[in-house]
Amino acid sequence: MPISHARDHTGAATSRRTTLLSALTGIFALRLLALYLNRTDLFVDEAQYWSWSLTPAFGYYSKPPLIGWLIAGARWIGGDSEFCIRFPSLICHMMTAALIYPIGKRLYGETTGFWSAVVYATLPGVSVSAGVISTDAPLLTCWALALLAFIELLEAPSWPAAAVLGLALGIGLNAKYAMAYFILGIAVFLIVAPSRRTALRDSRLWAALAIGFLLIVPNLVWNATTGFVTFAHTAEKSHWGRVPLHPLEAVQFVLFQFGVFGPLFFAALLSFLWRKRRSYRALAEADRLLLAFTLPVLIIILLQALLFHAQANWTAVSYVSATVLVTSVLLRERANRWFRAGLGLNIAIAVLIGMATWQAGNFALPWIGDPLARSLGNRELAAEVRAELAAATAAAQPFRAIASDERKVTAALLYYLRDADLPIRAWRRGGRPRDEFELSRPFVPGTPEPVLMVSTKDRLFGVREHFREVVALRTRQTAAGRFESHPLHLYRLSGYAP
Repeated sequence: MPISHARDHTGAATSRRTTLLSALTGIFALRLLALYLNRTDLFVDEAQYWSWSLTPAFGYYSKPPLIGWLIAGARWIGGDSEFCIRFPSLICHMMTAALIYPIGKRLYGETTGFWSAVVYATLPGVSVSAGVISTDAPLLTCWALALLAFIELLEAPSWPAAAVLGLALGIGLNAKYAMAYFILGIAVFLIVAPSRRTALRDSRLWAALAIGFLLIVPNLVWNATTGFVTFAHTAEKSHWGRVPLHPLEAVQFVLFQFGVFGPLFFAALLSFLWRKRRSYRALAEADRLLLAFTLPVLIIILLQALLFHAQANWTAVSYVSATVLVTSVLLRERANRWFRAGLGLNIAIAVLIGMATWQAGNFALPWIGDPLARSLGNRELAAEVRAELAAATAAAQPFRAIASDERKVTAALLYYLRDADLPIRAWRRGGRPRDEFELSRPFVPGTPEPVLMVSTKDRLFGVREHFREVVALRTRQTAAGRFESHPLHLYRLSGYAP
């Protein structure tokens, strides 16, 4: 029995597809322009991902490998500019929007599929993510493809559908481990839709799960060779087991979801959940399916926020299904004004985000200051370091290596000094590595001296005592736009004695 009986006339469906193609092409063109005009520097995570692309591997300190591979491909095609490095995110989000269309169409009909794709493409979270390179972009594409393949496997079981599901799961796991939530979604759906439990007897579903597992095995092997550093990092970042509870963090997390999904659409989702809280058994099977891939993630990350802290984007995968669900609910309940207002508000936010990145560093908000200051200043930092290197060379005392005791500084130096013919090393305080740079390019005995130490700290705790000579060179405030600045301290180190 199909999940949905929704059907549309062929002529109307063709017209919708043509209109959707035009709409997504227009959104893509505007996002491409915004990306070209984007004046922000590569943020610390973006610069770190770029450094991963220099040495493609089956794993990295904090993430699986797909993001490094994507950037390596982008660099091979277009070079090392910020535009080229970020371009894969834009492509991934457009692909996700295109995949959401058949999901909505299969479950509720052509109209829902059309508007679901448009809504997703204009979500505030997507508007932000399309302008940066992050692991969320390919993850969401894989999630949408897996959801579409799972629906196909339920309605018309076939080996091709199973293969696509397995590939989407495996590639998604190599993008971000959050893809594992999809398996939880399958389990929840089979619990709330008893008639679908026959899928558990279908070897194709198990084959799909096996394909997904096999594709992440190389990363698991890489983790084993590094003492499972990625899993240890993930556990530390989540702060599992910490007490006491943090209700304000949970409230803040919920408020941030209004920003990620859009204020009116998230309100519509909460309203639907509240109204159906005692009558979920009466929900259509399509609604149950989408809720199974929405609610568990939201609840888990909300609990994470309550226990310690959670980033707003950690729920990103839930909004693939939530977009289709909310669009369907608003359309079938004829809440046209609310739908138009929500879509219009999200489009307005998207325009503001594009204008903000274009004018990054040139504006400040009351009580907040420059909201993009954290993504500015890396070029200026690199320019100061470059000037110090030139001055030392002119004085016949050239530096032979650069070091930093902070991940954000190391990432900025690696990217914005990528043409410098000097090794760049990360200072490691002992114990296991705290980031990718301490793992892959640590400061070790034999590093050429003298060393230029670059830091935003005015005291080199855990560094000074390891060198016979430490000379403070300069202290500066590097501009991060017109309204903000970051401290910069430069030191000359020699005589390393661990």
